[in-house]
Parts: sequence; structure tokens; C-alpha cells
Amino acid sequence: MTSTKPRKQRFRLYNAPLHVKRKMIAAHLAENLLLKYDRRSLPVIKGDTVKVMRGSYRGHENKIGKVNVKDQTVEIEGVTLTTAKGTKLARPIHASSLLITKLNLTDKWRRQKLEKGLSDTAKKEIEREAEEQIKEREEEKKAAEEAQRAEELAKKEEAAAAAEEPTPSKEATPLTPSEEKHEAPKSPEPIKKKPAAKKPAEPAEKKKTQEGEA
Repeated sequence: MTSTKPRKQRFRLYNAPLHVKRKMIAAHLAENLLLKYDRRSLPVIKGDTVKVMRGSYRGHENKIGKVNVKDQTVEIEGVTLTTAKGTKLARPIHASSLLITKLNLTDKWRRQKLEKGLSDTAKKEIEREAEEQIKEREEEKKAAEEAQRAEELAKKEEAAAAAEEPTPSKEATPLTPSEEKHEAPKSPEPIKKKPAAKKPAEPAEKKKTQEGEA
């Protein structure tokens, strides 16, 4: 920016194209990295470990989760805001308030830029560190895939167990105490009276003898 007027500087900053804004999202390097790479600052990328130097999260150190080029802000893991509903959202932080403590060297284009003007020993150290980071990333991916497979298998087993279980019949299901209270009282069954037993008929001979005696 050649102009010294704040109005023109802000205009160019907010209306700059994305490829220019991307270079502006830069942060200072820690002292050990400054001596190692002979650079004062670098554009931040996803995977860099940074330390917050200003604000309410001062001293927090973690990896960068996302870089918003349009807003020129950075989202760091663990730096969140709680909404009125209780949900947590990532709090955007400007890159100028960060300090890079560890670089993500998995990108070959970034390694090529860092290796310019450095000695052969420094270049070998950068390549060795990049290989270690690539191996760590592959192991993390494998662990995440295994965990996802285990979850899918557990869900399938639960579904199969639920399908095999027989549905309980209505007669066998015991009533809960709340259902017993609200259940309508059953009307008592009417008592059936037994018919009176009939006397056996007397024989005709006995009737005739009784008439003769009379």
C-alpha cells in the first residue's frame, strides 16, 4: 500500500482480491522458529499450532481449525462462545494477535518456500519433520476410520438384537402402578342361582296301598 491515508488503506484492505487477502492472514513466528527458518512471519494455514497473545483467551495454545479468507480471521480449537441456547460456536480471531509455535509442513509448496535460502542441513530437518507429520496424520485417519467402523458394527448388532426379540403379548405385560390406578373398576359378575333339585316320583303301587289303608 503506497498511500499513507487510513481511508485508502482500509478501502484496499477490505476490497482486495482473495489471493491478496490470503497473504495478509499472517502471524509472527516464535523465537525458535524465527532462528530456524530465518523469517519473522508467515501466512497461517489449517494445522498450524498457534498461541493467542491478546484478548480474553490470552495464553491459549492449540491448532488452527479453519481460516476464513473473506473475513480475514482464524478459528482455533478450544476457542468457543456459548450462545443463549447453550450451543458452542467457534470464536473468530484475527491472525495479528497470534504467535505460531509449530508449523504444518505437510504442504509441499509451503516447504519449497521455507527452504529458499536455507542451508542443506536445515532443508533435511524440514523434510524429516514433514515426514513425521504426514505419518501422524495417516495414523489419525486410520484411528478415526476404525472408530467409525466400530460404531457402525455396534449399531447393526443392536438392530439385529431388536429384530430377534419377540414382541410381548398384551396379556403377559404387567400393568404399571399408574395404569392400575387409572384403570376403570370392573363390574362384579352376577351370581347364578342353581335350580332346585326335583323330588323323585313315587311308584304307583305305594299310592294304591296308601288309598286302601285310608
